[in-house]
Amino acid sequence: MLNIGDFASHGRVSVRMLRHYDAIGLLRPARVDPVSGYRFYEAAQLARLNRVIALKELGFTLQQVRAVLDDEVDPAELRGMLRLRRAQLAEAIAADELRLARVEARLRTIESEGTMSAHDVVVKRVPSVRAAQLTGVAASYEPEDITPVIGPLFGELCRRLAEAGVEAAGPSVARYQDGPDGDGSVLILVAVPVGPSVRAGAHDFEVIDLPPIEEAATIVHRGSMSGVLGTVQELARFIEENGYRSAGYARELYLECPDDEAGWVTELQEPVARR
Repeated sequence: MLNIGDFASHGRVSVRMLRHYDAIGLLRPARVDPVSGYRFYEAAQLARLNRVIALKELGFTLQQVRAVLDDEVDPAELRGMLRLRRAQLAEAIAADELRLARVEARLRTIESEGTMSAHDVVVKRVPSVRAAQLTGVAASYEPEDITPVIGPLFGELCRRLAEAGVEAAGPSVARYQDGPDGDGSVLILVAVPVGPSVRAGAHDFEVIDLPPIEEAATIVHRGSMSGVLGTVQELARFIEENGYRSAGYARELYLECPDDEAGWVTELQEPVARR
C-alpha cells in the first residue's frame, strides 16, 4: 500500500487532485483508515491514474474520463470522441500557426521601420474592366477575419465560372468596402475579369463593370498576404510624404498565385487624391 503522498509522487499529481478524484468517484483509494481518515492506494491503481491523466490531456472532461474508464462508452463512441478531439486539436494548431505567422510579419515590419524606401510606388490610372463578382462579409479588416472569407469566395466564383463555361480574361481582383451596418464589418467583393460578351443576369454570379480608379498609388507585394502589412505601411508612407490622402480601401490585383504562397505577386492599388 502507498499513502496518498507517495501515490501522488509516483503519479506526478498533487495530493489535492487525488482527493478531488476520490470525491467525484473517479479514483477511489484502496483503503481509508477508519480512525485517521488517511487514504491508501495500491500500486496497480497507478494504471488507472495514468489513463485519467492521458484522457485529460486529450481534452476530455472528468465526467467523460469516468465514463470511458468505467466502460460506459463503447469502442465506436470512443473512436468518435477521439476523432472529434483530433479535429479540434488540428484546428487549434492551424489557428496558432496563423497567429504565429502574423506575429512574425509584425516583427519583420517593426524591424524594418525606417529602412524601406518608396521608390517602387507608382501613381497611375486603373482602367475599368468587366468582371464576374461574388460578395461576402468579414467581421473586420484584420487578416484573421478576412482570410476565412476571401479564399472560399474565390473558390466558389471560379467553380461557378467553370460551370457556366466562362473563362477568366485577366488576373482576379479583391475589393473592400465598409459594412452596411456600421459595426466595423467589411464587405469583400471578389471579381474575375471576363470578356465583354458575358451578360449581366444570365448567370448565378454578378456581372459588373469595375469602375476605374482615376488616380491610384500602386505597389507590388511579393509573398503570402499574411505578410502584407509592411507593404501596406510603405504605401501609406508614400501617400503621406507625397501630398496625397487615401480615398478608399486598396484593391488587390493577384498577378501570380502559385500553390506556394511565397511565390504570390499582388499589386495593391489604393485610390488617392491630392490634399
